[in-house]
Amino acid sequence: MATKNKIALVTGGSRGLGKNMALSLAKKGVDILLTYNSRQEDAQAVVAAVDELGQKAVALQLNSSTVGGFDAFYEQVSTTLRETFQTDRFDFLINNAGTALHASIADTTEAQFDEMMNIHLKGVFFLTQKALPLLNDGGRIINISTGLARFSVPGSSAYASMKGGVEVFTRYLAKELGERGITANVVAPGAIETDFGGGRVRDNQQMNEYLASVTALGRVGLPDDIGGVVAFLCTEDARWINAQRIEVSGGMFL
Repeated sequence: MATKNKIALVTGGSRGLGKNMALSLAKKGVDILLTYNSRQEDAQAVVAAVDELGQKAVALQLNSSTVGGFDAFYEQVSTTLRETFQTDRFDFLINNAGTALHASIADTTEAQFDEMMNIHLKGVFFLTQKALPLLNDGGRIINISTGLARFSVPGSSAYASMKGGVEVFTRYLAKELGERGITANVVAPGAIETDFGGGRVRDNQQMNEYLASVTALGRVGLPDDIGGVVAFLCTEDARWINAQRIEVSGGMFL
């Protein structure tokens, strides 16, 4: 079976950066499978927006921290690919889904640590592993990390440590999947104005101003600053970019 358009699976595509990634990909002629955890209405709004751009989109529920549910999820993906897209493979995997944690090392609980690990490292590892039979040769894997894996801001140790693990994992993906022509890269946003982490960057004026002051371009980021970079990495122009960490932060903490 063959499909005319490329297809991207974007986890956490119902809001924030994931929504922007899905729309940016759709603007480049890519069809979209997006996942949401609990916000079905938001996810359907993104589906409608993709439809308006002339591309197909389907939203599927996924708890990216629960590996036990991944086989059933990919059965849904396979069914959707056949019934909606008339194909059996997709092309681009964007591991974006995630939640924030702000806690000092002294105050981080084991439960909080495990949640960060399950969502940001274990979940990404096994969601990617189980995607490999459905991913087209010549495809792309893009993992979302964070500027906090390069610079350190107190309160982000558990979250940033998992993202550091994802960055190492990405290099191994590139090495092991190179024979299939699949590239793997990291996009690492800096501080972005979204509802992530309770909207701390967006809504706390003092924090916003501080982060702008340590950014070369003099402001914090917006979702529109990120989605286009992810979409670019899925184009033919980016075919020779592999195993790279691309920080998209406006130049934070240089």
